[in-house]
Amino acid sequence: MTGMASDMNAMDPGAAPTSAGFIVLIPARMRSSRLPGKPLADLAGLPMVVRVAQQALKSHARRCVVAADDPAIAEACARHGIECLLTEPDHPSGTDRLAEAAQRLGLASEEIVVNVQGDEPLIEPRLLDAVAECLARHPSARMATVACPIDDVEAYTNPNVVKVVTDRHDRALYFSRAPIPWDRDRYSSGVRELPGTSALRHIGLYAYRVAFLTAFPKLAVAPIEQVEALEQLRALWHGETIAVYRTDSAPPAGVDTPEDLERARVHLALERAASRL
Repeated sequence: MTGMASDMNAMDPGAAPTSAGFIVLIPARMRSSRLPGKPLADLAGLPMVVRVAQQALKSHARRCVVAADDPAIAEACARHGIECLLTEPDHPSGTDRLAEAAQRLGLASEEIVVNVQGDEPLIEPRLLDAVAECLARHPSARMATVACPIDDVEAYTNPNVVKVVTDRHDRALYFSRAPIPWDRDRYSSGVRELPGTSALRHIGLYAYRVAFLTAFPKLAVAPIEQVEALEQLRALWHGETIAVYRTDSAPPAGVDTPEDLERARVHLALERAASRL
């Protein structure tokens, strides 16, 4: 990823953040519909979930724990020195799995947990520091996430690209699959250009205060969450504040399909070749 944004949450990339000591939790589930056995898929000789954990450990996190649904994941982590907790297999979402892990690990209520998906082997470690720091600097927020600018109309109108609108303090106002903000005058005859104000793409990386992470699964599912199929809307609907860290560009995409897996393999091969030059 290119450089971080120079906003109120920016930090010296060489310095430990004030949130140093945060914990990374990585939910890992074997039963992926599009890529079965995904956490154990080989990436340059290592299981993907191990690659993800190794990236996370390059951040300022004091601890990284994989929250797995299958003993095979736990065994793979143990072979490579990665801490892993075997959780209940039938959680409805990764957030529920993380909540169980946080409770079983006995984490203090105000500790900060960063949720890194188990299919993000190319995640930038500095971005983990940044989202944890963002939450630490917003005392009114119990949750933080990441966004970057949208620079083309195709992404802006794509329902698979989640958009977020923030207030002047970089707190989320709304997330949507629809193109927001909507420029009433420009779009009267269709969306042919980006809106007059900046459009932001939501990046699904989250930091939580432990008390909120463990409470979240107990909150009633929000009607807007069901309509948009966006779990983070539950927090807004219940009146919670979500701080948003702005970065300059999106991190490399995660691995959802066999094609994604091959792309990640090529990326890692190129990185290794470049390091030998």
